Amino acid sequence: MIKKPLLLKIYESASMQRWNDQIRTIELIELDKQAQKMIVAYIMGKCAESMENRNVNWIEIIEIGLFEMFKRITLTDLKPPLVDRIREDRERYRELNRWVFERISPFTEEIGRDFNSRFKKYLTREEETFEKRIVSGAHFYVTEWEFDIIKSANPRVYLVEEIAESNLRERKKYSDLKCMKTFTGEKKLVEFADICGQLRFQQRWSHLYRIPKTSVLGHMLIVAILSLIFSYEAKLEEENCINNYFTGLFHDLPEVLTRDIINPVKKSIKGLDELIKHYEAEEMEKKIYKLLPKIWHKDIRMFTENEFSDIDGRNGTLVKGADDLAAFIEAYLALKNGIKNENLIYAKKKLKKKYKSKVIEGINFGKIYADFT
Repeated sequence: MIKKPLLLKIYESASMQRWNDQIRTIELIELDKQAQKMIVAYIMGKCAESMENRNVNWIEIIEIGLFEMFKRITLTDLKPPLVDRIREDRERYRELNRWVFERISPFTEEIGRDFNSRFKKYLTREEETFEKRIVSGAHFYVTEWEFDIIKSANPRVYLVEEIAESNLRERKKYSDLKCMKTFTGEKKLVEFADICGQLRFQQRWSHLYRIPKTSVLGHMLIVAILSLIFSYEAKLEEENCINNYFTGLFHDLPEVLTRDIINPVKKSIKGLDELIKHYEAEEMEKKIYKLLPKIWHKDIRMFTENEFSDIDGRNGTLVKGADDLAAFIEAYLALKNGIKNENLIYAKKKLKKKYKSKVIEGINFGKIYADFT
């Protein structure tokens, strides 16, 4: 069963500042970077699948994203350029990866389906699979996306030129990755990725001061990760694991069109929740689906419409359990970090009570909540 230490370890990424040696007009957070990366990886994977007719191992893409996130959390004090330098020395890089696994494996051992053995194999494997290249390409794309923001605030800093040159060298590594060229060459897909990226700047619980702050996009990745872990624990079919993950990753996408409307507001007026859902669906039709190939629409509808309902191949109630648990931990962490607010206290108590005796797909959510005092 998933336990408190692993949940809190995942949330460490919500406090990790990116580009903190540069002038930044906004905060750039590691959790948000990882979330945006996985959305771009999804787009690139779909390009390979639907436009190149390639088979894509979606579980491998998802797990590589999670492996890399855990690695980044563990190596929080090492700047990426230093890690790149260490990578040039194979033996030292192996030692670094062994150290990473030793540090993180006690937390991840509770994830089912031999997750740790695949994690260890990933850290020791030198060859790159197609799926690894997709995730790496997505990582680089989002790094450049962030760098465009950094450049505007640092016009005279010499390091900016150095980073730009490094990015140019890195970009050449992906010149033969067709799905990346397809994505970056298609204006509508880039616009879709940018719209998703905007959710980095939309704060959850925006009317409340919290530490750490979590964005809508960061929350979406947390829900995706929890949905995957719960799917593994429930021993669900691979199709369900994939769809549950991507439902979590995209479930709040319509909020880029309506903002993060808090639950008390939705429930305050009879029928308002349904009206918001109807408006979101209309706006998705007008502004989102027109950017995507029609062959992708079915999946995006599944991920964003009636996302918490159980259908063939997707366990919506389990995703809802992950969504509520993520909200609970957000409130828990804010209170633990010294923020005293009645709304946070109420939300924490209400969710704990809601799940006190709740079992979803064989998972005892009451025990998970009981771990948090």
